[in-house]
Amino acid sequence: MRKALAQNPNLLRTLLGLSLTLIFLLSYAVYANTISTSYYTYTTTSYEHVDGQVDLDRTWDSEANVTVWTANVTIDRYNLTWVEVSAYDLVEHALLRVQDAAGLFTHPMLGDAEASGFSCMVDCTLEVETELQAYDGTASFLGLATKDPAARSNGTVVSASLEEAWDDAAALVSTRHGSNVLRITIEEHGERSTAPNLEVRTVNEELTSVEPFSVDVASEFVWALTAVFACFSLVLFPAFAAYAVARRREKRNETLLAAAQLSDEAVDDGLTSKTDDVDEAE
Repeated sequence: MRKALAQNPNLLRTLLGLSLTLIFLLSYAVYANTISTSYYTYTTTSYEHVDGQVDLDRTWDSEANVTVWTANVTIDRYNLTWVEVSAYDLVEHALLRVQDAAGLFTHPMLGDAEASGFSCMVDCTLEVETELQAYDGTASFLGLATKDPAARSNGTVVSASLEEAWDDAAALVSTRHGSNVLRITIEEHGERSTAPNLEVRTVNEELTSVEPFSVDVASEFVWALTAVFACFSLVLFPAFAAYAVARRREKRNETLLAAAQLSDEAVDDGLTSKTDDVDEAE
């Protein structure tokens, strides 16, 4: 390093100047993106409606020995996202059938927190009728009115102005499901007189706010500074490491050389003393 500085006395000044230049450019990029942006973030509010007292009509089929419970449930089809139908207190091997004229996107793994390798955008299919078998006296159906995540979650749009951003966000969030009636059927073996419990839960979204995308300039400046130091560290660390290794090897060679010189001097002194003794004997 001393040799490099001796050959180029302005090396340290060049490195510092380059670092400050990079920091300034990164900071300006963050600041420019903050004051002039085409990205707008929008937020939605979810409204949940739960119908926990659904009246069921009973039909007894004596020939098939099956009790059939039916209900037509009216739902709000505007900005509809989630539909969940749960039936409780069912007999073993009971069947829950959910029918929607416009169809709902569903999959057996939909809503499973432990699902692995599952994506509703790819795996969910549009089903007009879905049939499920009860397990431990419970059967649950979960469906989506739309697979587009932008319609049921916060998101970002690219627009020329705030007014256009509102229109673009509203176009993503505002949907109209083709059907507003769910046909629910429960089939139980045997002659049943006690109706099962049926609960229907629906979720609708509403666009609540649209704001220009912004960042914290101070935080981004710190991140930019960290990035610059990290980059220079990656560049300079190998050079410093190579210099340290070379310097250590040089010192070791100097030590070995000094030891060898001392050994040679000791040998020379021994030979000189022997020569003097021989001369005195003669």
